[in-house]
Amino acid sequence: MKRGYVKVLDLKQGRVDLTHGSGGRSMVQLISELFAKHLGNEYLGQGDDGAVLPAPTVADGRPGRLVISTDCHVVSPLFFPGGDIGCLSVHGTVNDVAVMGATPLYLAAGFILEEGFPLADLARIVESMARAAQEAGVPVVTGDTKVVERGKGDGVFITTTGVGVLPDGLELGGSRARPGDAVIVSGSLGDHGVAIMSKRENLSFDAPIESDSAALHGLVAAMLATGAELHCLRDPTRGGLAATLNEIAGQSGVGMMLQEKAIPIKPVVAAACEFLGLDPLYVANEGKLIAICAARDAERLLAEMRAHPLGREAALIGAVIADDHHFVQLTTAFGGRRIVDWLAGDQLPRIC
Repeated sequence: MKRGYVKVLDLKQGRVDLTHGSGGRSMVQLISELFAKHLGNEYLGQGDDGAVLPAPTVADGRPGRLVISTDCHVVSPLFFPGGDIGCLSVHGTVNDVAVMGATPLYLAAGFILEEGFPLADLARIVESMARAAQEAGVPVVTGDTKVVERGKGDGVFITTTGVGVLPDGLELGGSRARPGDAVIVSGSLGDHGVAIMSKRENLSFDAPIESDSAALHGLVAAMLATGAELHCLRDPTRGGLAATLNEIAGQSGVGMMLQEKAIPIKPVVAAACEFLGLDPLYVANEGKLIAICAARDAERLLAEMRAHPLGREAALIGAVIADDHHFVQLTTAFGGRRIVDWLAGDQLPRIC
């Protein structure tokens, strides 16, 4: 059976070949029968080189400022407990827009496919991506696909760009932390990175470890609605809590003092990290955020976060302090103190 001059796309046994990126009929077929079928919407359906979008407005109809963020996803393996590269590419970019205080509106997606990659796996990834975008309410409105020769890629790489709208008057950023501020995390740390590593190394543990990959813009909206004086939000992905707080400390010219006992880490994740020789403070997360807020508002903010499904384990873990050296320090469970420095190398490559 043929459609035009090209056989119907075989999503069970077929594989990506170079013609799928050639700009010809095979490429059009791949886009229409796979990408457009699952990701389609009124904007993507325009079929042009870009999407024409309505002017952004905030919830009350006022015009706002645009926020844009781009993220590349090269995770290995492509499928892991709790997710895959498809949903991860949506969640990661939605979260980067959300922690700016913006409402995510649209996504653009670019795919680099390797010749020989199974179309069944590609379909699984695209379907997962479509579900994540639909659940988040953030459609993919434009995109691009390229195919590279066998051995010149690693299955699938995905780049996503997110666009959101930020209300006038709301300012969040890494340079806004002040001494005395509270440092809060939305839940247990290290789940994503350990899920990836356990899959990569074919390890099993007494309790299952799954990625925390999730879109956080609903949680962020609930936090902003409290009226708490928020100064900074970040999602601690590559480099984990440690790298993220060191970055904020440098941007703001402050230090951080953390309490080890207060940092939520699941026992199975802590045990896995000990077995693998990892420090959970440096392990990536994909469904958690860090909030830095005025200390007087910390309890109010925590209460609202814990009422949300993605913030039930939210915890106050420390404070911003004055420190000319911009150190992030940790008071250990034994009462000692250590520096939580930048990671010297790459503890977990290909993690997101």
